[in-house]
Amino acid sequence: MSTDTVKGLISMGVQGVMDAVGPVFERTSRHRLVLSFNTSKMLVQQLRGGAETDVVIGTREGLDGLASEGLIAAGSSIALAHSIVGMAVRKGAPKADISTPEAFKRAVLAARAIGYSEPAGGGASGVHFEKLIHQLGIADAVRPKSKHPPVGTHTADMLLTGEVDLAVQQIAELIYVQGIELVGPFPAELQLVTTFAGGVHAKARDPDATKALLAFLRTPLAAEAFRAQGLEPA
Repeated sequence: MSTDTVKGLISMGVQGVMDAVGPVFERTSRHRLVLSFNTSKMLVQQLRGGAETDVVIGTREGLDGLASEGLIAAGSSIALAHSIVGMAVRKGAPKADISTPEAFKRAVLAARAIGYSEPAGGGASGVHFEKLIHQLGIADAVRPKSKHPPVGTHTADMLLTGEVDLAVQQIAELIYVQGIELVGPFPAELQLVTTFAGGVHAKARDPDATKALLAFLRTPLAAEAFRAQGLEPA
């Protein structure tokens, strides 16, 4: 890997942001970004398996674990943005009311098929939704009509194919997909707030360039991109 290249393992939750601001960083820094996107859990597994990278952007929990294992340089991790979970439908489809826990429950039960990330694959929204349907006492009714996209893809893609009529994921991941419409966030009582953080890999080839990228992701320009993607800058 050339030192003028910054390689990254990045959570899908910030893919839209990196698509928007990555080219700006490349132009202003003269460093080329080579980024790979996946669920935060899969990123952790890749790193534990010896994957080579410079920067890691995933959940705060995941990065803290990697730091404790010596895979993230000590003191390099910084919070970037906060994310919440929501629901989406195909563009033009009716939008159910999910503003309260009871309305949310009715909407989920009324759906023909519902898509969410496979909990075993580590998508935070899928793990959370699985807990919620148990908490609401509707797991037995929801499971038979549940569908999971391949790990590393978006649940909203299944709206476009007609596989599901309701998709659950981090809002930033839902709105990344063209041709869908956001129903809204989960009600506050059922919400999950995920903090995304970035850190320098312990074996980064160019730590200074990697730190420059993380600093860039804390600029006003990046903050605007985070907000445009449904994330709140940290």
